[in-house]
Amino acid sequence: MSELRDLYQELILDHSKTPRNFKVPVEVTHEAHGRNPLCGDTFTIFVDVENGTIKDIGFQGHGCAISTASASMMTESLKGKSLEDGKNLFEWFHRLLTTPPDIGTPSGPLGKLAVFSGVREFPVRVKCATLAWHTLKAALDRDAKAVTTE
Repeated sequence: MSELRDLYQELILDHSKTPRNFKVPVEVTHEAHGRNPLCGDTFTIFVDVENGTIKDIGFQGHGCAISTASASMMTESLKGKSLEDGKNLFEWFHRLLTTPPDIGTPSGPLGKLAVFSGVREFPVRVKCATLAWHTLKAALDRDAKAVTTE
């Protein structure tokens, strides 16, 4: 367990200090804004979809280490995936963070995103980790309402 905890801390810190895809892509076909009113985290997710595939993705905004790392790792995981795969990954990530630890850890196609399983032990942080993902879902669904975790 301490190896997983170490990996979790290393990845979270790396992605929060040096977020990947912290940008607005040149072309944007899908976009949504989300915020967590409890802590003030706010992100806008930008997606360029071409022929049903996520060609490019980026985000802008600010948040805590967990929300920034989650947005960064999410964008890395989704480039080149189909819209269906993107929505499927959202479902798996959401399941990972909302399944009680005593039931087990859903794995599925999460890959290194599984390091966020430790977040579910801190329920107040689940909203931090899922903010970018709920915002992504709204962007892919072309839901014009701002996403809020409340």
